[in-house]
Amino acid sequence: MTVTSEPVKPSSRVIDWLLRLVKGALVGIGAIVPGLSGGALAVVFQLYEPIMRFLGNLRHNFIKNVLFFIPVGIGGILGVVGFSAVVDWAFTFYAAQFTWLFVGLIAGTYPSLFKAAGKEGRKPFHWVILVAAAAAVFWFMNYMETMTNVTMAPSIGAWVLCGVLFGLGVVVPGMSPSNFIIYLGLYQPMASGIRQLDFSVIIPLFLGVAVVVLAFARLISWLFKVAYPVVFHIILGIVIGSTLAIAPWNISGWTIAVCALLFLVGGAISFALAKLDEKYPHESIF
Repeated sequence: MTVTSEPVKPSSRVIDWLLRLVKGALVGIGAIVPGLSGGALAVVFQLYEPIMRFLGNLRHNFIKNVLFFIPVGIGGILGVVGFSAVVDWAFTFYAAQFTWLFVGLIAGTYPSLFKAAGKEGRKPFHWVILVAAAAAVFWFMNYMETMTNVTMAPSIGAWVLCGVLFGLGVVVPGMSPSNFIIYLGLYQPMASGIRQLDFSVIIPLFLGVAVVVLAFARLISWLFKVAYPVVFHIILGIVIGSTLAIAPWNISGWTIAVCALLFLVGGAISFALAKLDEKYPHESIF
């Protein structure tokens, strides 16, 4: 994430605020879409490290950090609640097309991600780490596809468990909590509860997310401090591996052209967002 200690113009503040809102919405959508990962999209849009640093040390610049993440939080809520019905419909009837759109969104940020990963230097073994992480995640996600679904009855405990999985999806980029929730047979009732603003579903979900993220954020923040290049290359490898794993390759006919177009559109959008990020830098919050 681009930061600066220089004063930021009011127009830049507005654009930066809107950018964080859009990024938060995309991360929220990624959190509820099967196969995608909110944590991976947080990395893609360079929100992951700031979130971990903030949650790992809540007392440091608390008010300034809260103000910084307000649009991200609003966007995330809009992404999860406001788009849950749209996302459910899109990935029910046009799963391949919309997945390729999100693959494009991720791929369009690779240049800025590689730049961020190497900001403290890059050695040959960092490439080895990146490739190993990508291969491991690609294998694991494909292995998950072979598992037989089980059914778990909806309950407060089940929703807390779903929240824990979502929290792990934030902390571990590339992990798709929705895949595990589908495996447990809880995805449809959970999505329905969110759409209907059923707080008996939403509150346990939130509690599960909060417990996991707060528990691991300090560790992740510390790892960034002591081994930034290693940690970031591992995370980058996870993002690349998970992206390759979710890409639907078994398409044919006119669908290939549509998916290719959506991939290019997604890439162009995220590349433009990354360029705007560089043009309108953030005030330093750390």
